Amino acid sequence: MKGFGTDEKAIIELLGSRTNKQRVPMVAAYKTTYGKDLCKDLKSELTGNFEKLVLAMMKSPAHFDASELREAIKGAGTDEACLIEILSSRSNAEIREITRIYKAEYGKSLEDAISSDTSGHFRRLLISLSQVAAAPFTPEPDFSSCDLLSVAFANKLYAAGENKVGTDESQFNAILCARSKPHLRAVFQEYQQMSGRDIEKSICREMSGNVESGMVAVVKCIRNTSAYFAERLYKAMKGAGTMDTTLIRIMVSRSEVDMLDIRQAYVKAYGKSLYTDISSDTSGDYQKLLLKLCGGND
Repeated sequence: MKGFGTDEKAIIELLGSRTNKQRVPMVAAYKTTYGKDLCKDLKSELTGNFEKLVLAMMKSPAHFDASELREAIKGAGTDEACLIEILSSRSNAEIREITRIYKAEYGKSLEDAISSDTSGHFRRLLISLSQVAAAPFTPEPDFSSCDLLSVAFANKLYAAGENKVGTDESQFNAILCARSKPHLRAVFQEYQQMSGRDIEKSICREMSGNVESGMVAVVKCIRNTSAYFAERLYKAMKGAGTMDTTLIRIMVSRSEVDMLDIRQAYVKAYGKSLYTDISSDTSGDYQKLLLKLCGGND
C-alpha cells in the first residue's frame, strides 16, 4: 500500500493464503510496526466489493458475525435473511461468543436489538435461537434411531400444525430450537411417517413470511448445513445482479468450516461447481480473492 497505487495482487496472495487465525493478529502487528490502523489503511486504498471482502477477512468469525447482525438490524428496514442465516446455522459456542461481542461492541444485548427491530412469532424464533447458547449445555443421548421421545415430539408438531385449525407456532419454536440435531433428525423421520408429509412442506403450508423462512432455515440447517449454504450461495448469484453481501458473508464465514462440503453439495444440487458460478458472476480482484476462499474447482 506504500507510495502511489496499491499492489492488489500481493494483498490477494497474502490474505488468501492465510487462515483467519493468521490474518487477525496482522492488525495488531501492523499497528505496532507502523503506528497505523491496518483496516483504515485498507479502506482508504481499496474500493467496492473487494474492499468489503478484504475487511471482512480481517475480523475474527464472531466479530464478523456480530458486525453483520448489527448491519442487518440498524437503520431503516431489517435484513431478515441475514438474521435467519447466522442465528440458525451457528453452534451454541459460536452464538455465545457472538452475543458477548455484540454487547461489548455496541453497548446493547443482541436480544434487545432483535426485540426492538422485529415482532411477533418471528421475534420469538430469533430470540430462541440466540438464547439456546445461554442455557448450560447438557449432552443428549443418541437419538438417531426411532425412540418414544422422537414419536412424542413428532406428535406434538403434528398436533400444533397439520392436525389443527390454525398453527401453534410456539410449539414449533420450542421443539426446533431446544433439541439436539440428531434428535430432531429422528423427529423429522417420525413426522414424515406419521403425517405422510415432509416437515419442511408442512411449515410452508402452515406459516408465511419471515417466520416461515426462519423455521425452514432451521430445519435445513438441522438436516444438512452445507446444503443450506450451497442453496444460499446459488440464490445470491442466480438471475440478474448478485447479492454481494450474502456472497461475501458466506464465503468468508464458511471458508475454514465446511467449504469443501458446500462445494460438493453445490455440484450435487446444481450440476456445476461453485467455482464456475463465482467466476462467471464476479470479476477483477474481488473475483480472485473469492476464488481463493473457494479453494478449487470441482
